[in-house]
Amino acid sequence: MTNQVLFVTHRGERHQQSALAGAPKDFEISMLRDPNKADIIKNLPGKQFLITERSDVIDAEIIAAGKDLQLIQRLGSQIYDIDLAAAQKNGVKVCYMPIEMTVMVAEHMLTQMLTLAKHFREAMHVITLDKDWGIPPRKSDEDTFAINFTGRKSIGTLYHKTVGIIGFGEIGIELVRRLKGFECKVLYHKRSRLSEHAEKDLQIQYASQEDLLAQSDFVAMLLPFMPETAAMVNQAFIQQMKPGACLVSCGASGLYNEEDVANALRSGYLSGVATDTFDWEPINMDSPLLPLARDPEANIVLTPHTASGSIDPNALPDRSGDYQNLVSFIHQQPLIYQVV
Repeated sequence: MTNQVLFVTHRGERHQQSALAGAPKDFEISMLRDPNKADIIKNLPGKQFLITERSDVIDAEIIAAGKDLQLIQRLGSQIYDIDLAAAQKNGVKVCYMPIEMTVMVAEHMLTQMLTLAKHFREAMHVITLDKDWGIPPRKSDEDTFAINFTGRKSIGTLYHKTVGIIGFGEIGIELVRRLKGFECKVLYHKRSRLSEHAEKDLQIQYASQEDLLAQSDFVAMLLPFMPETAAMVNQAFIQQMKPGACLVSCGASGLYNEEDVANALRSGYLSGVATDTFDWEPINMDSPLLPLARDPEANIVLTPHTASGSIDPNALPDRSGDYQNLVSFIHQQPLIYQVV
């Protein structure tokens, strides 16, 4: 028996091929990219399973159209776009599935913030210097130690700071969960505001981009690449930021005007800059960011598009986990991350 699956995604051809390659052989996948509501309703009848990835709202009308629908699998942790009450009413199970690479990107962005706040690069450099710090070295014990013996002046914290996230999807949700331990105030900006329930549950506040930039101690860029986002982080954008703020990005390649970002860090207007993605990849050796990265005391963190891990760029990632709950359902085994 062939199991019928409707797979709804906003992602491109390469991601679609990865998802199709991971499907069990007895699954017949109908893939829809960027469908409207009518497209989903038209294609859902006859499908036992609906997988949604970065999709729009799955509402009561869509769920009711799935006469054979038994399980909705959300790829990622955002379930605010699924009508859970309607699913329960129609006897449809709903699960979510955290995406490991998404979690890794959120971890990377948190690391960027902490590295900049603590000035780790500067600290690692100065501790290697053969320099007189004003006190002789002494053997450490319970009462003998030398706090901040290199005299650092600018070490900060993430605790109780305001973090502004521009472009709020799955990575943003995972980042917010990891920021809770630091008791940060989190602002976010995206084209389609989340529901009041989602904002309350995540403990985040919607803000216009202008207000977010003016208030945030850390601005986190998580936007996809579109013509309107190319090099959007330019001088005009930066001048709207709070002086002394830190700018971090694990969003799409090409969001930074690298010359303007470098100038803002060099001038001191920004106190720190981090990015995992670049205007050209692999990075051009004439990138304005590289001279700063070669300065061990510059508060900058550059990584070679590795936020999502040690991925082989020539291989399709294993997406078999997308179907784990579907297989479990068929074999009447317990589901994971089930909410309905």
